[in-house]
Amino acid sequence: MNLVISEKAMERAKNFLPGGVNSPVRAFGAVGGTPPFIVKGKGSHIWDLDNNEYIDFVGSWGPLILGHSYEPVLEAVNETVKNGLSFGAPTLKEVEMAEKLVSIVPNIEMVRMVNSGTEAVMSAIRLARGATGKSKIIKFTGCYHGHSDAMLVSAGSGALTQGEPNSAGVTKGAAEDTLTAEYNNLDSVKQLFDANNGQIAAIIVEPVAANMGVVPPMDGFLQGLRDLCDKNGALLIFDEVITGFRLALGGAQEFFGVRADVVTFGKIIGGGMPVGAYATTREIMQNISPLGSVYQAGTLSGNPVAMAAGLKQLEILEKNQSYYIEINKKAQFIANNLRESAEKHNVNITVNQCGGLICPYFTNENVNSFADTQKSNLEQFKCYFNTMLERGIYLAPSQFEAMFISISHTDEDISAFCTAADEALKTL
Repeated sequence: MNLVISEKAMERAKNFLPGGVNSPVRAFGAVGGTPPFIVKGKGSHIWDLDNNEYIDFVGSWGPLILGHSYEPVLEAVNETVKNGLSFGAPTLKEVEMAEKLVSIVPNIEMVRMVNSGTEAVMSAIRLARGATGKSKIIKFTGCYHGHSDAMLVSAGSGALTQGEPNSAGVTKGAAEDTLTAEYNNLDSVKQLFDANNGQIAAIIVEPVAANMGVVPPMDGFLQGLRDLCDKNGALLIFDEVITGFRLALGGAQEFFGVRADVVTFGKIIGGGMPVGAYATTREIMQNISPLGSVYQAGTLSGNPVAMAAGLKQLEILEKNQSYYIEINKKAQFIANNLRESAEKHNVNITVNQCGGLICPYFTNENVNSFADTQKSNLEQFKCYFNTMLERGIYLAPSQFEAMFISISHTDEDISAFCTAADEALKTL
C-alpha cells in the first residue's frame, strides 16, 4: 500500500504536534508503520491522502452509526451553519436535543450539554459528590472514562488500596478519592464499600467495557452494582460515551434492563461532532448551577451545529429501530466468521461481541476482565492489524479498542472483511 504522502504529512506533523498527533492512539505506536491521513468518508468507506480506499470499522470511534457523510445529517448541519457557528447563548436546538434525550433514554428527566465525553464524566462525578455529600468514587480497572485527573487512576497494590495516578502530571491528591475494583467482580466492589463505609458517592462503569476491547458484563453484574448502590446510598453512573444509542435507542439501560442514576454521553449525540452530555433525574440535576451549588459551565456547550447533527441522527434512529437488529446480525456474522477462520488456521482467538461492538483477542481463554485482556498475544494482533490494513480494512490501531459496525456496511463490505481476515489469520 502506497502511503508516501501520508508519510510526508506525518513528518510535517511531528514538528508541531506531540508525536505528530492530537490523540495518542492515532500515532500507531502499538502496531507500527505510518497512520494514513484521512481526507474524506462516505458511507462505510474512507480515503487517505494517497487516495487509498478503506472499509472503515472505526467510524470515528463509534458515533457514526449511520456511516460517514449521511446526507440528512449533512443537510441539517449545512442549514444550521448558514445562521452561524456558535453564540454562547441559549438556542432552541439545545432545548430540542434535551427533549429528545429525555423522551428516548430511560430514567432521565434533565440534561446538561458539554463538549466531550471527558467533560461529561468529570461533571457527572462532581455532581454525584455534590448530591450525596460524599467524596469517593469507585471505577474499574480497564474502563476508560476520559482524561480528567480523577479518572487516570490504576488499582495500586490491591483492591482495597486508594488510587494511584497512572499519568505524569496527576497529583496523588487528585487520585486518592478514586477507588478501583475489578470489572465483572462484584466481590471486589463489596470490599470497597465495606472498607469505605458511608464515604462512596458513586460507582462509574462502562456498561460494556469498550476501552479494553469489548468486555460485556457477566449475568447479574450490572444489577449487582445497582443493588450495592441502593444499599449504600451511592449513585450508579453509566458511562455511555461508547454504548449510548449504539446497543439500543435507550442505551445500555434499555439493553440490559438495569437502571442508572446518571448517564454520560459523547459524540454520538453530535452525529460525530465534538459534544457530550450528562443526564439524570430532576432531583439530582437541581444540584447543578444555576439551580444548585455544584458549578459547571461551558461557553460552547449545546452549540447549534453539533445539536443539529446529533438531533437529526437520533430522529433517524428513533424512526428506524430495526437498524439495531440489522447491525447486531452483521456483527454476529463477522464474529462467527473470525472464530471459524481462526479454528481453520489453528490460531488461538476469543471474539467478544455485544450489539455492533466486536473485538478479537489472540488468546484461547475467555475474556471477562482487564486481567484477561492482558493475555492476548499483542504481536499476533500487530500482524493481524497490518495485514488487514494492507487489504483495505481500517481497524482501530490497538488490541484494546472495539470494531464498530454501522448501518452503512453492506454485505459486500462484510464479505470483504471476512476474506481479508481469513488471509490475515492464515499468516499467523
